[in-house]
Amino acid sequence: MKITIESPSLGEEDEIIIRCHNLDDKVMNLLYALKNETVPIIGYMDNKLVKLSPKDIYYFESVDNKVFAYTQNAVYEVRKKLYEIEKDFSHTDLLRISKSVIVNLAKVAYLRPIFNGRFEASLKNKEKVIISRQYVAKLKQKLGI
Repeated sequence: MKITIESPSLGEEDEIIIRCHNLDDKVMNLLYALKNETVPIIGYMDNKLVKLSPKDIYYFESVDNKVFAYTQNAVYEVRKKLYEIEKDFSHTDLLRISKSVIVNLAKVAYLRPIFNGRFEASLKNKEKVIISRQYVAKLKQKLGI
């Protein structure tokens, strides 16, 4: 695959052109990642609306019918359901790991197996989340192992 990067002339809009023989999964994943990277997630904290970039979110958690987005230093309420987030960002590093958690795989420092076929993900912000055994296969598939 050949990659060419050019700077647009003054006044021209940034543009991405993809030339390919087949629109395979690799190209489609790239397109979805580019599209979803620019889509902000609206978080609420102390009666303020904050635009969150999906790449800055460590994980989402559903607690008492509310969904929260955890970043490096803050927690925001998100007015979307987990299944909506999972669907909207299915071609990114966000992965459902249990009934109540979606994790950003780019924020995982390491994984380790624990009892009963589950895994523990240690995040770069030192938090830990449990990956249910029902979701381990999807995790391995996403990681290519």
